[in-house]
Amino acid sequence: MPPFRYEDHTDSVEEKLRLLKAAWDSRNHDLAMSLAESLKDTLSWARQEGGDPRPPDLEARSHTRTGDLPGPWAAWAGGWAYCKPVALYEEVGMARAGEPVDLAAGFPADQVADLQREVRVARLEEDGSLREVHSQLYGEARRGGGERVARLVFQADVAAHRRADYLIFYGNPNAELPAYSTDLTVSGEDYGLDIANRHFLARLSRQMGQLERITLAREHGLELYAGGKGHGEPPTIDWAHDYVDGDHYQKLRIKNWARCPNHEVIKGPVCARVRRWGFPHSPLHPIYTPSRVHIDVTYSFYAGLPYFFKQSRIEAVREAMISAMRDDEWVFSGYSFTDPLWIDSQGKVHEGAVPPERQKDLWGAGFFHRTSRDAFVALWLKHEAAGFEGIQHGGPPNLHYPGHGQLWSRYPVESAVLNKGAVFSQRNAYLVSSYPETVGGGAIERLRHQLLHPLEARSESIPRAEEPRSSGALARPGETPESAPLKSALWKALQDIRDEQLYKVDANVIDLGLVYDVRARGGTVEILITMPHRGRPVHHFFAAQGGGRLSEGIRERLLRVEGVREVAVSFTWNPPWTAARLTVRGRRALGLED
Repeated sequence: MPPFRYEDHTDSVEEKLRLLKAAWDSRNHDLAMSLAESLKDTLSWARQEGGDPRPPDLEARSHTRTGDLPGPWAAWAGGWAYCKPVALYEEVGMARAGEPVDLAAGFPADQVADLQREVRVARLEEDGSLREVHSQLYGEARRGGGERVARLVFQADVAAHRRADYLIFYGNPNAELPAYSTDLTVSGEDYGLDIANRHFLARLSRQMGQLERITLAREHGLELYAGGKGHGEPPTIDWAHDYVDGDHYQKLRIKNWARCPNHEVIKGPVCARVRRWGFPHSPLHPIYTPSRVHIDVTYSFYAGLPYFFKQSRIEAVREAMISAMRDDEWVFSGYSFTDPLWIDSQGKVHEGAVPPERQKDLWGAGFFHRTSRDAFVALWLKHEAAGFEGIQHGGPPNLHYPGHGQLWSRYPVESAVLNKGAVFSQRNAYLVSSYPETVGGGAIERLRHQLLHPLEARSESIPRAEEPRSSGALARPGETPESAPLKSALWKALQDIRDEQLYKVDANVIDLGLVYDVRARGGTVEILITMPHRGRPVHHFFAAQGGGRLSEGIRERLLRVEGVREVAVSFTWNPPWTAARLTVRGRRALGLED
């Protein structure tokens, strides 16, 4: 069968722009809206294909064969063919416990079948043994030259002024999706999530994903919320990001989104992340739809940590007149706190009101209650502008915001013209914790200093140990070489299950990347699958025999494999399917360049 040409079955961005212009010129607005939506789909695909163009922190060619490790370590990692060493350095004299490490790691495509199943992280302990640590992958992409890249996040422990060594294992076709258990739990759909760990519960707005309220996980369960009527949109405790356009005509806000125009959600045992981006909306959207100031906001939450992060980028994509702009404002109703606190440009914590001469150069703001010791504090780690002079670092906390309770509001820009390309970026941490009566300020200062100086990761050679040891094994039941014959037969059998909606494409559910996991225990096989997009939610199309031209489903096919007595097929949307899951054969069958 001749190879398919990808371009024969879809249309490019350039072609859709041409059609969109023609529809607009002919005043065919309905067609133009359909084309605009189709154009966005093409851009979503291009974004999946492109990935992050920057070189990975851990290069693909930087790896070691597991068999070359000291004997006890090689035995402990039996079943895994390769590993990547990474050394973490603590250089400011502050011991780290559970600090998130987020690295881009490259892997040779011919050495790995499925990164989500195979990648495991282990720490070299002081006694010379290896210990697996919880890890999580996201943002997987394929690159030319036979390379796969993904973000890898795990939490590290490193003593002050010390080095800690970690090994990233991969290359085990029998590996199963690891089921790590942490205190991080995530529930909800899309960006409307409830995210909790042992310190707090954060609720994101179901409408537009803004942080709506936080409940402290202490005895009395203080809930921080913003009540009242808002300005026509649901009230949230995070009121940024927005701007007022020229002559104070109107305020354009991301809180005015009826739904997020663009978003991506990452959920796992180590990290939960919600990113949203687009142009803020007018109070009279869509009468006014300026495409002048683009806003991109990300919340990040981690297992076991009493703080979370917010990063944002505000960019002028064309010249824009700004009467005012806010990039950090928090409002709490009900007067939950008794005292304000603030952080100066030297990182020193002060209690009480901010003197007038210090109000334009703050690096943190917050409140605490002198009896309950509840506290909520913003640690401003990064706040800078490119292409604009005179960014303001204000935002003093106010204990008595009329009609509400407490707030702080940071205005980096007031009454200015933003030139095309001006960018305002920030990274903040928000501490949800108690404020100890004796060392409260000092503890906050140390935390901010620690966050400003994260662990430094370096790709280095395999570490040495005076006496390498092993205890237990990295492999779970079903991941060992002993399970290889059955596992291999199951994966091979799944290649017989095709997506018959692709009538002339010789691609199966394996080549399409729709099978996330295969487990076999005592004759019972468990299969975890996904579907390529939410327009096709009925996974039973693949799971069992059922109509159309589909002659045999997953369950029927696997029951014919020797040793299999029962088959259970489960379904998930997390992580969402992307083109990075296509095998080389699958890409070739779809006419895609590799």
